[in-house]
Amino acid sequence: MPPLPHDPAGLADAYRVAPGRHLRVNFIASLDGAVSVEGRSGGLGSDGDRRVFRTLRALSDVVLVGAGTAAAEGYRPVLPGSAVGRLRSSLGRPATMPVAVVSRRASLAPDDQLVTDAVTPTLLVTCAAADPERRAALAAAGVQVMVCGDDEVDLPAALDALAERGLPQVLCEGGPALFSAALASGVVDELDLSLAPQLVGGGPGLLPSALGSPLRAELRQVLDEDGVLFTRYGLRSGAGG
Repeated sequence: MPPLPHDPAGLADAYRVAPGRHLRVNFIASLDGAVSVEGRSGGLGSDGDRRVFRTLRALSDVVLVGAGTAAAEGYRPVLPGSAVGRLRSSLGRPATMPVAVVSRRASLAPDDQLVTDAVTPTLLVTCAAADPERRAALAAAGVQVMVCGDDEVDLPAALDALAERGLPQVLCEGGPALFSAALASGVVDELDLSLAPQLVGGGPGLLPSALGSPLRAELRQVLDEDGVLFTRYGLRSGAGG
């Protein structure tokens, strides 16, 4: 199978999608399906996976992530001088991009680094049931609060709102609960799954609960580096890729 490109331009070409609305989900998993080691995905990572991670961010308009994953992984804003920011600039894209945190309870602290350090304001995707005082405090701290849905976050409405803001190409980085919700909503176009040649055991899997019915995926690409397989699967008919 073809090797994972080392040069940034070649890697970008391998993962670029057609213009227009598109939601891709990026995960790394072990051979037995674990998505983290001791609570973090970095224990499964490789140099190639980190290059893919940066490339997918460089090609996207916005990162969508669940509040729990953002907290566990220590998410930071995308800054011009960061590796992703420099890669975006080299590909002719704006150096910064927003991170959109999904939380039914508006679980993002006003003093979180995603808020205080952001050049492009962080977005909060929440619902009307979230505490209005918490939402107001975040808005006062510079977060752009998007209320999508009444008692739960309405992901299709959130993607509509992001597209209206000029952010049509969305990179979802999980976690598993957000991935499950996105699949249930029928909004996922592509799964970019890196398969690490490890057995972990005992950890949470890619999906925390069974889907209503199995969802068939279309294999579009497989690349290899040091035994890690980098796959792209289409999950909706007519999706870009």
